[in-house]
Amino acid sequence: MRVLFASAPLLGHVFPMVPLAEALRAAGHEVLLATGGDGLDVRRTGLPVADVAPALRFDRIARRVMLRHPLIARAELAGRAGTRGVALLFGAANDQLTHGVVTLADRWQPDLVVYEPLAVAGALAAARRAVPAVLHENSLFDGAELVRVTAARLVRAQHRSGIGDLRPNAATLTIAPPSVVGERIGDPMRAVPLRGVGELPDWLREPGDRPRILVSRSTVTGPGGGDVMTAVVRAAAGVDAEFVLVRPDRRVLRRGALPDNVRTVGWIPINAALPNCAGVVHHGGAGTVLGALAAGVPQLALPGPGDRRHNAALVAARGAGLAVAERDITPAVLDRLVTDRALAVAADEVRREMAAMPDPADLVPRLEALVR
Repeated sequence: MRVLFASAPLLGHVFPMVPLAEALRAAGHEVLLATGGDGLDVRRTGLPVADVAPALRFDRIARRVMLRHPLIARAELAGRAGTRGVALLFGAANDQLTHGVVTLADRWQPDLVVYEPLAVAGALAAARRAVPAVLHENSLFDGAELVRVTAARLVRAQHRSGIGDLRPNAATLTIAPPSVVGERIGDPMRAVPLRGVGELPDWLREPGDRPRILVSRSTVTGPGGGDVMTAVVRAAAGVDAEFVLVRPDRRVLRRGALPDNVRTVGWIPINAALPNCAGVVHHGGAGTVLGALAAGVPQLALPGPGDRRHNAALVAARGAGLAVAERDITPAVLDRLVTDRALAVAADEVRREMAAMPDPADLVPRLEALVR
């Protein structure tokens, strides 16, 4: 069986699909990941990757779209645009992706297409080839709703490729824990955090003498992300904990000497470090949220742009962490992150919930049955 995976041109979108692609390949099937831009970094996993949009620059798309829609841009930066910003941004991105994905599908002739919610070009390619399409959720948003609003902006791309209406998905794979996002229609599948880049220092392989708090920032540059590390450094001296800044930027380092309880590291496999941490502070991205939930580590997530406010609110509502704006990060808040027993209990409950979800390898027979 040949399985084509389609992702938007961002690494955070394609990485959640890697465990299933690896499981299919281990079962003897051919897989190919179609993406572009930053998503091409997925090549380091060793999976075959096709660049379906060599000229695509997502940052340029974002600038152009937001300049044309300033009110939505303002709401998007505040994390309050809902799906309006998503529809504009990823509708434009898929308009550029569609030709490449469809052409690749015509040439490679997959038996099955697996696509993430903001890579509707994959669903279009499946419709053109008349093969089953599987929606692979990769965030805490409802995948079907993201597909709906994005597909609504692809009418011209459909016509250019000679594609009629999208066919119903043959299956939907849901990776978010139901206790966090609510019940979803589809087949549940465990989110398997990837190991990540770099090597883990020996001192991060064991718990520290004091509670350890990992502090991470987004790998995606752009406005509205806040300065979580500076906020943590300002408060750190008043907290009985060890802080580890992952890839601190120059704004943090050039402010002078760091407090004695703050250390820095470069690229490390964050998900491998989390089990020895008492808490994690981060920008609110879906990948980091799911990684912390899978590790059972209480988290402080910033309510930032895009889906980050939504993600932070869900974590806080579940009781597995805190949603705190950058300006409100204080010693008391950071102390609560690692001392509040209720946060630790809820985080561990979600960890056990996710561990009980089917492994990607368990879904392989389900996908095989779709093409028989």
